[in-house]
Amino acid sequence: MVDGLDKKIIRLIQGDIPLDVAPFSVMAKKIGISEETFITRVLAMQDQGIIRRFGATLRHQEAGFRANAMVTWLVPENRIEEVGRIMAGFREVSHCYQRRPQEDWKYNLFTMVHGNSKKDCFRVARMISQKTGVSEYRLLFSEREFKKTSMTYY
Repeated sequence: MVDGLDKKIIRLIQGDIPLDVAPFSVMAKKIGISEETFITRVLAMQDQGIIRRFGATLRHQEAGFRANAMVTWLVPENRIEEVGRIMAGFREVSHCYQRRPQEDWKYNLFTMVHGNSKKDCFRVARMISQKTGVSEYRLLFSEREFKKTSMTYY
C-alpha cells in the first residue's frame, strides 16, 4: 500500500527533477528524510509495481539544440541488445528504445539524436551506422516541440 510518505515522494518525482548533482538528496530534504531512505522507498515502490518506470524528459529546444532527429533503425532481432547499447553510448543520443515493427513501418530501434544542425544529425547517424554495421535507417526531424507533461497522481 501507498502510505503518506510514499505519496510525498511520488508528488516530488512526478514533477521536475532538480538540476543538481544529488537531485534525490535535494528532494529528500524537502520532506525531511535522508537521501538513502528516499531512494530505498522509490526502489521498493518499483519492486511492488507502484512505479512502473522512472524517466526524464529533455526539452531539446530549451536545452539549446537546434536540430533533433528521431533515427529509426532496422536491426536484426538477435542484435537489438548489443546494438542498442552501442547507440545509447553516443553522447548525442538522449533516447534509445525498441519498438515492435508494424505492417507499414519496419523499423524496430529508435534513437533521438541532437545536434546544432541537420548536418550534425546526419553525421552522427552515419557514425552510429559505421560503428554498429546497421545500414538501413531513416532520420525524422523535429519541426516543432510540443508541451511535454507527466501524469500527476497526488
